[in-house]
Amino acid sequence: MLSNIGIPGLILILVLALIVFGPKKLPEIGKAFGQTLKEFKKSTRELTDDFETVTNEEKNKLS
Repeated sequence: MLSNIGIPGLILILVLALIVFGPKKLPEIGKAFGQTLKEFKKSTRELTDDFETVTNEEKNKLS
C-alpha cells in the first residue's frame, strides 16, 4: 500500500501534517514516533531472542 504513494504523495502528507500540527509540534511528533519505533524494534528483538532460546533448549532436551 505504501509503495504506491510515491514522492508527490509523501510531500502532500508532509504539507498536510505541517498545516494540521504546526511547525513547533512536528519535531516533537517525529521524536515520539522515533522513540516508539525504537522500542518496538527492541521488544521484537527480545521476543525473537527468547523464542530462539526456548527452541534451542527444546532441541537439547530431545537430543
